[in-house]
Amino acid sequence: MSESRILVVDDERSMRELLSITLRQAGYDVTVAEGGAVAIDLLRRETFDLIVTDLRMQGQDGLAVLRTARERAPETAVVVVTAYASTETAVEAMKLGAYDYVTKPFKLDEIRVTLSNALERKRLKDENRALRRQLGRSGPFDGFIGRSPAMVTVFETIQKTADSASTVMVTGESGTGKELVARAIHQSGGRRNEAFVSVNCGAVPEALMESELFGHVKGAFTGAVASAEGLFASANGGTLFLDEITEIRPSLQVKLLRVIQERQVRRVGDTRDHAIDVRLIAASNRDLTKAVAEGALREDLFYRLNVIPIHLPPLRERRDDIPLLVTHFIEKIAAAQAKPLRTVSPEAMTLLEAHHWPGNIRELENVLERAMVLGSGAVIDVDALPQHVRQPAPMGDVAIDFPADGLDLEATLARIEQRYIELALARTSGVQTRAAGLLKVSFRQFRYKLRKHRLRALSRFARSG
Repeated sequence: MSESRILVVDDERSMRELLSITLRQAGYDVTVAEGGAVAIDLLRRETFDLIVTDLRMQGQDGLAVLRTARERAPETAVVVVTAYASTETAVEAMKLGAYDYVTKPFKLDEIRVTLSNALERKRLKDENRALRRQLGRSGPFDGFIGRSPAMVTVFETIQKTADSASTVMVTGESGTGKELVARAIHQSGGRRNEAFVSVNCGAVPEALMESELFGHVKGAFTGAVASAEGLFASANGGTLFLDEITEIRPSLQVKLLRVIQERQVRRVGDTRDHAIDVRLIAASNRDLTKAVAEGALREDLFYRLNVIPIHLPPLRERRDDIPLLVTHFIEKIAAAQAKPLRTVSPEAMTLLEAHHWPGNIRELENVLERAMVLGSGAVIDVDALPQHVRQPAPMGDVAIDFPADGLDLEATLARIEQRYIELALARTSGVQTRAAGLLKVSFRQFRYKLRKHRLRALSRFARSG
């Protein structure tokens, strides 16, 4: 990767030299401008990854530089530096899109960390845009974030199946985004201008499910004072998404199977069939093989629904995606609540990457929303995270009872070992020598285990000592 380009803007020669020397020593490609007018001229001809600008300068000030950067290259991160700190100027700079606000005098380590965080956020945003371009993910794929192989496979499957009439079965734990997949399939295909109807089968009383799906005629049962079309009729021409499909009782699954086969629906109490044209997508958070074996899902219906299977991995199996998701959710929450954008400290990010996330992406979004609401300052630090993320319970994801059908001992032990390595790195803010000490193994053994478990995401913030 090429080195980041930074533009330093200050009308004081000593400050320009201090910052340029410091940043070049840190490995950045630095250009200096001795005032706002020179900087604005440069921005019209060149692009930079980051701008560090003084706020109060003769002629064109730092706010003018910031405005020009937003107009010419809105993806460029801007950090404003000033000796004249005030709430008003800070708020104005942040409203105009400044990443952060640093006051003189500052410590060099402080500004290094601030600029590193700003560049990291820009890198993640750039990577998100590149992923969207690569996968053609505009519109229908909004909200989908991921670069892990499993997620790329999901994106590609959605694209390939979008214009098909085949049924789709989406599986994955609660909170992994199964409805997002269904909506993306609908919006990507030729049915995008027709209805998308979603129902959680577990939320509909069993006695009402048949009428809810197929409709009923007046007088079909007590309380049926008028005829009503069902969800299949409502989704005619479009897509019907049946979430938690195993919650439908087996006797009703027979009728559902007939609808799929015949492409016709009969309302409760009616004697006639009505033709329908509906793309059916089903989802479940259960192991469907076990659901079939236990009688919760009819085998013949399973094969009818499982023509195109899509499995969403839990967040703990795609930890490389967590920094991308964090950036996405912070931007989303900031826009929804009219709050300034914030970044996440390396220590907090390490904890976020180490957490097991039983609630998956939904839990991550909730944790970040809490941190944005209750935290203060431009950086979300460890203290802004809830207790269960800061001090996770060891082995929270490993069952201690013996499954009836046995277990894979080597895989289970490997999962336990990986979990403790993640916790050790989180407790030591990524310092590998200290993490090795907590685990009572040599540093060489620890590095071997990192490679063995492919803990790249965590090791991004890890340090040897």
